[in-house]
Amino acid sequence: MISNLFIFTVALVLVIKGATLATRYAARLAESWHLSKYTVGFIIVAVISILPETFIGINSAVAGIPAFGLGTLFGSNVADLTLVFAVIIFLAGRGMKVESKILKNRTIYPFLLLLPLILGWDGRFSRLEGLALIVAGGVFYYLAFKDGARDVAAPKARGSRFGNFLLLLYGMAVLLAGAHFTVVSANRLAGYVGINPVLIGMLVVGLGTTMPELFFSLQSVKKRDDSLAIGDLLGTVLADATVVVGILALIAPFAFPKTIIYISGSFMVCSAVILFRFMKTGRQLTKRESYMLIAFWLLFVLTEFVVSS
Repeated sequence: MISNLFIFTVALVLVIKGATLATRYAARLAESWHLSKYTVGFIIVAVISILPETFIGINSAVAGIPAFGLGTLFGSNVADLTLVFAVIIFLAGRGMKVESKILKNRTIYPFLLLLPLILGWDGRFSRLEGLALIVAGGVFYYLAFKDGARDVAAPKARGSRFGNFLLLLYGMAVLLAGAHFTVVSANRLAGYVGINPVLIGMLVVGLGTTMPELFFSLQSVKKRDDSLAIGDLLGTVLADATVVVGILALIAPFAFPKTIIYISGSFMVCSAVILFRFMKTGRQLTKRESYMLIAFWLLFVLTEFVVSS
C-alpha cells in the first residue's frame, strides 16, 4: 500500500514536470512555425498525449479484450470534455477565453465524434471501418494544420525550431512516463481497497489517461495560453475517437457490448455539443458552466454504474 502510494506520488510529479516543459516549448514552437497556439495544441501536443490511451487500447486488442480499450477511450473522452475542462477553470480561478477559430469547428467536430457511433452501431468494427475513421481524423487534422499555418502566433520566436522540438518531445516523454506509472499504481491501489472491477476501467484507467491533458492544459491556462489548452483537449478527444479506434480495428476487427456505443458514445457526443454551446456564450467558459459540466460527468458516472450493476 505504502509503496503504491509512493509510486503514485512520484508519477504525479513527473506528469506535472513534463506538462510544464511541454507547455513552454509547444508555445515556442508555435512562434517559430508561425502557427496559432490552438493549432499546435490541437495537432502536435494532442497527438503525443493520446499515446497512453493508444498503448492501453493496443494491449487490450492483443490480449483479446478490445472492448476494454474502447470503453476506456470513450470514458476518458467524456471526462476530457466535461470534468477536465471544469477542473482547469476551477483551479485557474477564471474563465477560459475561446477564439473564433475554435467555434468554427462546432458543427463538424461533434459530427466526427458521432462517426464511430454510426459505424459501430451494430456492435463491431471492421478493418474497413477502422480505415474510414483514420482517414476522417487525418483529413480534419490536415485542414486544421493548413488553416493554422496562415496564423501568426507571436512576433518573436525564442530558440531554434529544432531545439524547441526536441525539448517538447522530452517534456512529453516525461509526461507520458509519469502518466503510465500513475495509471499502473492507481490501478493497484483500486484493487487493494476493493473498488468494483467494473468501474476500474472507467474511473481509474480512463481518468488516469486524462492526466497528461489535465496538467498540460492547466499549465497553459495559468500562462494565459487558453487556446493551447483548449486545442490540446479537443485534439486529444478527436484523435481518440477516430484515429485510435481506427488503429484498434485495423489491428484486429472486434465486437463489443453495444452499451459502450449507446451510453458512453452518446455521452461523448452530447458532451461535445454542450461544451461548444457553452463556448459560444460570451466566447468563454465560465465557472458557472464548469459546475454544469461536472454535473453532466457525474450523471455519466451514475448511468455507467447503474448499467454495470
